[in-house]
Amino acid sequence: MLEETEKATYTIPVGPIHPALKEPVRLALTIDGEEIVDVDVFVGQVHRGIEWLGMNRNNPVQTIYLAERVCGICNICHPLAFVMAVEHAAGITPPPRAEYIRTIAAEMERIHSHLLWAGVAAHEIGFDTIFYLAWRVREEIMDLIEYLTGNRVTKGVVQIGGVRRDITEEQFPRIRKSLDYYKGLFDQLRKVFLDDRTIRMRTKHVGVLSKEDALKLLAVGPTARASGVTKDIRQDQPYAAYADLDVQAMTPDMLTGTVVGDTYDRIIVRLLEVKQSIAIIEQCLESMPPGPILAQPKMPVLLKTLANAEGEGIGRVEAPRGEVVHYVRLEAGRETLANWRIRAPTYVNLMCVPTMLKGGQIADVPIAFASIDPCQSCANRMVVTDRALGTRSIMDYEEMHRISVQRTEEL
Repeated sequence: MLEETEKATYTIPVGPIHPALKEPVRLALTIDGEEIVDVDVFVGQVHRGIEWLGMNRNNPVQTIYLAERVCGICNICHPLAFVMAVEHAAGITPPPRAEYIRTIAAEMERIHSHLLWAGVAAHEIGFDTIFYLAWRVREEIMDLIEYLTGNRVTKGVVQIGGVRRDITEEQFPRIRKSLDYYKGLFDQLRKVFLDDRTIRMRTKHVGVLSKEDALKLLAVGPTARASGVTKDIRQDQPYAAYADLDVQAMTPDMLTGTVVGDTYDRIIVRLLEVKQSIAIIEQCLESMPPGPILAQPKMPVLLKTLANAEGEGIGRVEAPRGEVVHYVRLEAGRETLANWRIRAPTYVNLMCVPTMLKGGQIADVPIAFASIDPCQSCANRMVVTDRALGTRSIMDYEEMHRISVQRTEEL
């Protein structure tokens, strides 16, 4: 028999295929009874080689199609970060009107993403009534996106040097109708998600990430802001039209007066950001400048400019989940990308998961993990396996860096 002072710990796997985790990730939980005492996170289940594919397209314009498909939800922020990086490297400046249209599209994406997350979060705690409510409400923004872009999911709006579709004044009333719809629903959504006893019991003091830990682990997006970190690319390093607009990092104390950094606070931040996105779109409609929507409307001229460009570029965008970074390198005389690298917010926020889960209960894993709004397709890393021997090779940083440089030089 075990002495009373001894602890019997066990390690159990959660994922990569699990009914309560919709993303293919594996968590190795070391447990003592129902308490989680240690966590290890294993990614690399859905590596698709998008960066490599993008560098082998005929030209950077064709790579936009792939950038839009890094994530099914974040299909404005990824192509936007990509084209911003290309524009940075090639010295292309989009027209002011295009910057405003980009901002409207990005904020519509934020509303859609946060409402989708709210439904998934409710489902994770078994509250499917709210799941259906959130996704029914989400249909309005989906319809608006289809009205403006022709598509409900991938939007095909962003282009190097601007946007592919204009938003005309004739479309403004339809946009305002949707914004008024969400403004009228906000109090109901706030009451449902913040005042319901079940949600409060399942999310308060669950998955706590302190401000100190959020800063130390470099958390981004709502995950960081829910811990009181006032970090937002739209505020700190404005892009598109954000420098002309009233943008402020949303933190839970703006509504409650306190910051805990738990799952409940992450709900608060996303609700506040939905309200903020509505206000930002309204500002864009009021201040939309006239003019063209493309710096260079003639595709042959644009492709020639890109083929002759030389340099590196960075694109940073505040995606619904947090900061997205795209890096590109162009070489004169080369039509394809010399290099393309992506860092998505999930890759950073995954580092916070062990801290958030330790000390919690097994039953809280699904909602605590879901509270960072993970997207493993965005993380897009790989696990190297020697199939002949049936063993997995684990590389340290130096070895992975050496192989990355070698592969890049070979490409």
